[in-house]
Amino acid sequence: MKLHILGIAGTFMGGVAALARELGHEVGGSDQSVYPPMSTQLERLGIGLHQGYDPAGIPADCGMVVIGNALSRGNPAVEHVLDHGPAYTSGAEWLRDNVLPGRDTIAVAGTHGKTTTTTILAWLLEAAGRQPGFLIGGVAEDFGVSARLGRLAGDGLPASPFVVEADEYDTAFFDKRSKFVHYRPLVAVLNNLEFDHADIFPDFAAIQRQFHHFVRTVPRRGRLVVNGEDPHLAEVLAMGCWPPVVRFGIDAPAGVALDWSARLLAADGGAFAVLRSGRAVGEVRWPLLGRHNVMNALAALAACDAVGVDVATVLPALSGFRSVKRRMELLGEARGIRVYDDFAHHPTAIATSLEGLRARVGAQGRVVVAMEPRSNSMRLGAHAAALAPSLDLADAVVFLHRPGLEWDAGAVVAALRGQGVAVPDTDALLARLGGLVRAGDHVVFMSNGGFDGAPRRFLQALGADSARP
Repeated sequence: MKLHILGIAGTFMGGVAALARELGHEVGGSDQSVYPPMSTQLERLGIGLHQGYDPAGIPADCGMVVIGNALSRGNPAVEHVLDHGPAYTSGAEWLRDNVLPGRDTIAVAGTHGKTTTTTILAWLLEAAGRQPGFLIGGVAEDFGVSARLGRLAGDGLPASPFVVEADEYDTAFFDKRSKFVHYRPLVAVLNNLEFDHADIFPDFAAIQRQFHHFVRTVPRRGRLVVNGEDPHLAEVLAMGCWPPVVRFGIDAPAGVALDWSARLLAADGGAFAVLRSGRAVGEVRWPLLGRHNVMNALAALAACDAVGVDVATVLPALSGFRSVKRRMELLGEARGIRVYDDFAHHPTAIATSLEGLRARVGAQGRVVVAMEPRSNSMRLGAHAAALAPSLDLADAVVFLHRPGLEWDAGAVVAALRGQGVAVPDTDALLARLGGLVRAGDHVVFMSNGGFDGAPRRFLQALGADSARP
C-alpha cells in the first residue's frame, strides 16, 4: 500500500514511517519542521519528504494517510483528506493494527525517561537473544534507528516482543485520548508522573485519569512495573489495578516494598549494584549519568524479568550501552570545551540531567546551559515558577526568549543562582555563549526541538577538534 504520513519528521511518526517501510509499504510524507536526527533517518531510509502541508504533496493514488497529533483542523492537508479522501488513521492506531497483533507488547510510559528506558529495554532484550521490535521516540545509538519490526512469526517461531514508548499526549485531532490506550500491552512500565502538556490537560487529575485508563488495558496475566518512589503513581493504582504490580526504586518510601532496587556505587550514577527483593543480582558500570538513569535501568530490568529474561545474564550488556541521541549526548570538544545536546524540557528532567553532569564534572568544572523553552507547557508558562530552581546546578544560563513566549523570562533569569541572561534569537545566543565560555566548561543545549541547529553551530564556531559524527 502507498502511505502518506502527515507530520512524518516527528520522532513517533518517523518511527511509524520506518516500520511501514520495513513491512513493504511505499512510504512518503509531509512536515513543516524538519531537523536531525529524524530527518537523517528518513533520508537514510529513502523516504520522500514534502516540506509543508500543501495537499498537492499527497499522491492521488495514496491508499492511506496517517495523521500525526501535531496537525489540527484548518491544516490544508487535513482539510483535503477530510474533503476528498483517502482513508485516514492515527499513528497509534496504525501501529496497533499493523504491528502489534500477535506480539507481547511492552509499553513504557511516564513523564520523564520514556525514551531512555525504552531503549535500555530493547538493548537488554537484544542481549537476551529476543530480537525485539521497537518504536522509540529518538534514534537509539546502539541500533542506529528509532524503530524496527524485530522477528516476525514464522518457521515455527513466535514473533519477538515489541517495545513501544507509550506517550500520554493525545492521539490525533479526531481522537483526544492518550496514545498509549491503543497499545494494550502485556507489560506496562510506569516510570513517574508529573504535570505536563498544559496545552491538552487542564489539570494534573486529568493526566492521572489517562494513566488509569492505560492501567485498565493491561491483562491480569500481564505485569505493571511501577516506580515505587512516586506517590502520584500510587494514587493512579488506587483508582483500580488488576494485574500484578512490580515496584522498583532506590529509596523506598515508608510502607513500600521494592521488588527491584539499586545501591549507588558512584555518586554520578555511573556504577550501581542491582538487587532483587534485597538480594544482589550484580553490578553495573556504564557511561550514563545520574540517579534518574539508574531508575530507568531498574525499570527496564524489571520489565525484562516480567517477560522471562534472566536479568543476571544481560546486566553486562549495560556496560556498552550508548543511549539515545539528544539525551545528554556529547557532540564533541573544542578548545577544551565540551558541548552536549539534551532533550530535557521539563524542570524535573532539567534538574536531574544537570545533577548527573555535576556529579561527573565535580565542583571545579563549570556547567553552562543554553535553553530554548519550546514545549507547549514551557511556552504557556506552566513550568515558569519551577524553572530557575531546576537550574541551580548551572553556573550560567542563556535563555532563548523568542517572541510570543507567554511569561517573563527576565523574572526567571533574576531568580537564578548563577549568572543568567535572556536573548531574542539564536544568533544572539551563540554570540553570548561564545563570549562566556572558557576551557574546562561543559556547555549543555536543552530543547525538545531543533534549536535552529544551535548545538552543532556552536561546536563548529569553536573550531571542533574532536567533534563526533
